[in-house]
Amino acid sequence: MIIDFHTHTFPDRIAAASIKVLEDTSGTIGFTDGTNRGLEESMKRAGIDLSVILPVVTNPTKTSHINHFAAEVNETTKETGLLSFGGIHPDCPDYKELLRECCSLGLKGIKLHPDYYKIMFDDIRIKRIVSYATELGLIILTHAGMDIGLYPPVCCSIDSILDVIRDVQPEKLVLAHMGGWMNWEEVTERLSEEKVWIDTAFSLGEINWKDKNDHRPYHMLSDEMFIKMVKAFGSEKVLFATDCPWADQYDYVNRIKASALTEEEKENIFHINAERLLQL
Repeated sequence: MIIDFHTHTFPDRIAAASIKVLEDTSGTIGFTDGTNRGLEESMKRAGIDLSVILPVVTNPTKTSHINHFAAEVNETTKETGLLSFGGIHPDCPDYKELLRECCSLGLKGIKLHPDYYKIMFDDIRIKRIVSYATELGLIILTHAGMDIGLYPPVCCSIDSILDVIRDVQPEKLVLAHMGGWMNWEEVTERLSEEKVWIDTAFSLGEINWKDKNDHRPYHMLSDEMFIKMVKAFGSEKVLFATDCPWADQYDYVNRIKASALTEEEKENIFHINAERLLQL
């Protein structure tokens, strides 16, 4: 069993345009066409049984529509292997009603992306969402660290994460990109003892640059640092994730399988931790 805890797709009518915009802003090339069908084909090739789709809400007025679309995706999870979370925007005045709607729709979690909101993760608007989502039992997965397609400042910094943990005490907080993309040493030092999960999304292997001579100072984790982080956090707090279409699911599966982790650690990362969080 393999569960990819962090993927993205778009409705068919906007997938091509969305992928092009994101490729242009990030300077990278996607590994699928951004559709649900493209993700299913990638999963089949990689031997992945379930992929969690994470919608990013950039317009507050679209929140309910996006969450209803996510619920429609979940009507065929058994056939497709696709399970969508919901999303929310911190500027939604009716955030409690929208989070209750997520629950009524059967959505198991929400995705947050402070960099797209252009506010810090410990902004009171996000704290309120994290607090109420925790009260409702929802999983909260947030982008953490730098975003390759955006520019500093980093909106989900380690300081802001710690502030939310201390103030709100979330029960099911998942930090994407191994806890903070491009800031992994400090993540290991300051977050490994906290009650959080980290996912492996867009953190392993090589960046798929459009221009192979692109010299931006970005890089993925070394194999040694990845193992160090798994040992520091404990394999029971690490979730297998790719960020597909921005990483190759087949490559990620094989990298984990070939790693120096024990078989027990690999099983925890591939599916056991996700099954517990998702209550499968």
